[in-house]
Order: sequence, then structure tokens, then C-alpha cells
Amino acid sequence: MDFERLIPVIRQLALDAGAKIMEVYDGPDFAVKVKGDQSPVTEADEAADALISAGLRAAFPDVILITEEQADSHALRAETFLIVDPLDGTKEFVQRRGDFTVNIAYVEKGVPLRGVVYAPAQGRLFYTRPDGVTVEEVAGAQREIRVARPDNAALMVVASKSHRDAATEEYIARYAVKDSRSAGSSLKFCLVATGEADIYPRLGRTMEWDTAAGDAVLRGAGGVVVRMDDGTPLAYGKSGWDNPFFIAHAPGVDLK
Repeated sequence: MDFERLIPVIRQLALDAGAKIMEVYDGPDFAVKVKGDQSPVTEADEAADALISAGLRAAFPDVILITEEQADSHALRAETFLIVDPLDGTKEFVQRRGDFTVNIAYVEKGVPLRGVVYAPAQGRLFYTRPDGVTVEEVAGAQREIRVARPDNAALMVVASKSHRDAATEEYIARYAVKDSRSAGSSLKFCLVATGEADIYPRLGRTMEWDTAAGDAVLRGAGGVVVRMDDGTPLAYGKSGWDNPFFIAHAPGVDLK
């Protein structure tokens, strides 16, 4: 893959999809449908998916595209693929809480090498440059971001806003926590990437399109995402696209 070509394309598609999403978000009430897995979907999800899918297929016709909103794509298998969640955090979107993102990632041999995460309601855009370094772009200004050096006696924790359960609280209680916050969607990876948090544990179901872009952003900022069961890096291209429980963190966090 030519990353010099890939990055401008996925960055612009994320921005354009974000604009479509905000048209719905800022408009009158919108319909919410329920998919077969009982998760919600709106016209914003569908409009963003159509825009991103058309753009990626036009730019990279030979690369397999996996997207949450197109069930037919879930049967595809490849070592190299693009993977998309056009609106991650639909529950946050429906409740107009702002913590939703556009996720686009490029995966090769199980590793999310490049990605973009855009939070349109917050105006925060995170992406990996062609050289693999992660930047945050706000109002057109870019800055390189790096994970923070953690203090294991005073960790900053971020966890899911919609899926923060007793098991998650029990896991967090193993650590010496200075502060804890909740956030929706793949923003949690980005908060670790910027140093606003040190660790993000996820004890609950996620799919690869939920995590690949945020994983790429965090990796490009010097962070890591590992399976909770064995500590190996979270891999992509798995059968069924389900993830195991995982921990996203800054190096130096003493995992419990």
C-alpha cells in the first residue's frame, strides 16, 4: 500500500462523513432502527457508510473493504484489507452526547498499520501520517501526539461510557487510580494516545471495526493494545470479526 496516497484519502473521507453525520445530528429528530444484533442504526450511519465505501472502492478497488453496515462484507477474508465503522458510538449519537467517531483503518497481516479517527461533534481528528506517526488535527493545525509516561501509583483510566459494568469496575479497582473518566466510541484509544489517560480496559464485546482505527492511532503514538487473556497484541482478520477482552495502554503500565 502506498501510504502517501492512502492517508489523504482516508483523512478526507472521514471529514466528509463527519459532515454528513453532523447534518443529521444537528437536524430534527431522526429515526432509529434496530439491527439483527440489537444494536441501533440511523440514517447518519447509512449516509456515512455510503460515502466512505464509495470513496474507498474508487481509490483502492483492489483492496478488500470490510464495513460494519454491509453484512455481505463480513464474509470476506484477506490478509490485507480496509475496515470501517462509519459511525462508532451510535448510542452516544442517538442520545446527542457527542462521543461518537468515524473510524477507517488499513490492516496488513493482522496489524492495523494506519488509521483515522474523527470525532465530528468535538472537532477532534486523529490519524497516522504516512510515516506511521500519529497526529491530532484541530482547526487545521496538526501536532504530533505521544502517550504519557505512566505513574503506576496514580494512573489515569478511561472506560466505556455505555458499557461500564461491574466487571470493568472490579478490574479498575486492581490499580492505584488517580482519576477515572468515561468516554464513548474509539475516542478512548485516542485519549490514551494523547496522554489524557494511561489505560483503557475493555471487558465486553467489541468488533474489529470498532477498534482497528483507534488501535492504529494509539500504536502510532507509542501505545499498545493487548489481549487481556495472554498479553499478546490484539490481532485483526479473525473469523467472525469479534475481539477478545483487551487492554489499551501506555508502555510502562504494570498490568494486573
